[in-house]
This record gives sequence, structure tokens and C-alpha cells, in this order.
Amino acid sequence: MTTLPSPATDLSADEARRLALRAQGFLGAPDRRGGVRGVLRHLGAVQLDTISVLARSHELIPYARLGAVGRKTVEAAYWTDTHAFEYWSHAACILPIEEWPHFAFRRRAYRNRPQWNHDLPDGVYAQVVKQLRAEGPLTATDLGGAKRTSEWWDWSGTKVAVERALMYGEVVCVERRGWKRVYDLAERAVPAGLLHDDLDDAECLRRLVRLAGRSLGVGTRADIADYHRLKAEQVDAVIAESGLVPVTVEGWSKPAWADPAALETPPRGRHRTTLLSPFDSLVWERARTERIFGFTHRLEAYVPKQKRVHGYFAMPVLAGGRLVGRVDPAREGRTLVARQVTLDGSKAVPAVAQALVEAAGWVDCTDVRVERVDSPDLREPLARELARLLA
Repeated sequence: MTTLPSPATDLSADEARRLALRAQGFLGAPDRRGGVRGVLRHLGAVQLDTISVLARSHELIPYARLGAVGRKTVEAAYWTDTHAFEYWSHAACILPIEEWPHFAFRRRAYRNRPQWNHDLPDGVYAQVVKQLRAEGPLTATDLGGAKRTSEWWDWSGTKVAVERALMYGEVVCVERRGWKRVYDLAERAVPAGLLHDDLDDAECLRRLVRLAGRSLGVGTRADIADYHRLKAEQVDAVIAESGLVPVTVEGWSKPAWADPAALETPPRGRHRTTLLSPFDSLVWERARTERIFGFTHRLEAYVPKQKRVHGYFAMPVLAGGRLVGRVDPAREGRTLVARQVTLDGSKAVPAVAQALVEAAGWVDCTDVRVERVDSPDLREPLARELARLLA
């Protein structure tokens, strides 16, 4: 393990929280000129997920920071003019195209991987590449079909091949069409100046560790590693040369590192009030969310219904730099339905109501209906506040 210098700065828990909020784009004036592309570059990764309630998660991420940006505008910002590519980072993520060279270490690891979950039939890989060269961009369906049976994980040989080619970096996902990946050859999709694997693993890792630290503001080794799903030993090998500076944070039991630029000016400005996707990078690491916000967050979409506590797609509510509640949303026509609302006391009522009304307007709903409030005594105050904002 790398020997680290002594911490240079002591941060209070509140200072660390505010650094994290600013780094994630929730404190201070939003960068409206940079728009969705600015959000993507600022975060370094925007997670994708199949679940769509109010909208898909990659749409919710810029909405939470910028407000009611059009959903078509979001998609166009990601995929037009080869601005981004999809790859494995924290999970399946949209990434800024300029980071393509820095994922060379992961592409190499995939190429050297000895075992896979799916067998690759002889000749299919070459055939897929040949077809994409002649006809691309194409979906897996265009290439001959994604599945052998209706089973979710029973991929066809074509799907196995094109996904393997994506992991190797020979193929790129250039957009999502009806949630299907659209594949093309990297040689066509990635700008020539970026299309290389010249950087060694250490240089790739230094860059991703530095980017993770910048996007987090301040974080432990586990926080930094989790951002792009690096191994702890990979972080240890490069963090001393990453440009991040060691700090101590009040109440944190582990060493931490911060973005030096973030330490130069105190984090000030207006806080966003918004619903957060459960896959938002502000909250996607459970231990960090608990440490910074004192808020236990768990996605329950894959939990049996009878065991759910807060609901299928409970979205944390951010207000005043705190997580003040949860909303499990749904839509019925032009009504946003809050199936279940959890409030952190009566002071959270105005913020939760505001977040609900703003989200409703964004998805073209004209009404909000609350079905259940965990604290029954807060149901009527919430209803009154919603009525006032909708009037």
C-alpha cells in the first residue's frame, strides 16, 4: 500500500457535506450554458437503468440539477455529434467521449478475461463486425436477434458477440433507441484523436481517481473506488500521484482525499430542491450517503412487494442541502401519484410539496395525488401545501 502524506486539511462534517453537494452540482447556480453536456462532464458518469417511472434515470440526473430541461433535449445532448459513449463504469453509464482513452485499462482487462458467462459460437464475432461495417449502426435485433428464448439472460450468439465487441472496444453504443443499444464500429464513432489504447493502466487509473475525487468533492478510498468501480488496490497504487490531497473529516473513521480546487473557495450558494433518482451519483453509494447525510437509502424495486418499506422506486428528496424525505412516484394519465411519502418531520412538508409539483410539471402532469403518508399527522399539511402550489 502506498505511503500517504499527512492530511493537509481538517474539514467539519458540514464542510464535507457542502463540498459534496457543490461537486455534484446541487449547490450554487446551475451551469445552464453548459446544459446537459456540462452536467455529464461535471459528473464524469451518468448511470443508465431499465426502470422508468417518471422518466429514466439518465433523464432524471440533469433534471435534478438544471430543472425542467426537455427530455428530447436530454437525449440529443448525450448522443448527438459523438459527444458521449456508453461503457461499464460505476455500472452501465453514459461517459464523456474524451474519456475513451482512459478506459483502455478496462478494455484490456476484458480482452484478457479467461472466462465468460456466455459461450461465443465460432465465427459469430467476425460476422457481427462484418455486418456492422457494411450496414451499421444497428441494434442487436437488426443483427439477427438478441435472445434465443424469452428468458432474459438467454442471449443469442449475435448478442453475445456484439456485447463482447463492446467490452473490447471494437464496437460502441452510439445511442439508445427504444432502450435498445445501437451499435457501430468504434473506428467510425470515436473521433480519430481519441481512438487509441496507448495509455498504460497507471495513467488511466490516475485520471479516473482524479475525476472521481473532483466529482465527489471529498471522499474516502472506498468512495473514490466505487465511483468508477475500481479495485481498492488500484486506487492505492495511484492516489498519491492523482493530484487529490489528503484530508481528515469530522466523524469519518477512514482517511479521505479532496479535490484541491474545491478546497480553494468555500462552497456557498443556492441549494436545489428536487427529487433524486435512486441511481443519482449523489446517493448511489449507500455507506457514503449514510455518512454524509445520515440517510439510509435502498432501492426496493427488486425487493418483494410485501417486504418494501418505502416503495418500488422511492426517490430521495433533496432540500436545503439535506435529504428530507422520500417519494415513491407513479403516473396515471396527467396525474403524478405519490404512492408513498416519507417525511423527516413537518419542516420537510414545503420542500417535498415543491419537489412533487416541479416534477409533475416536468413530465407534463397537471395534478398531484398523494396516496399514503408515513406520518398520518402530516398528510393534511402536505395536501394543503400541494393545493397552494397547484392553484
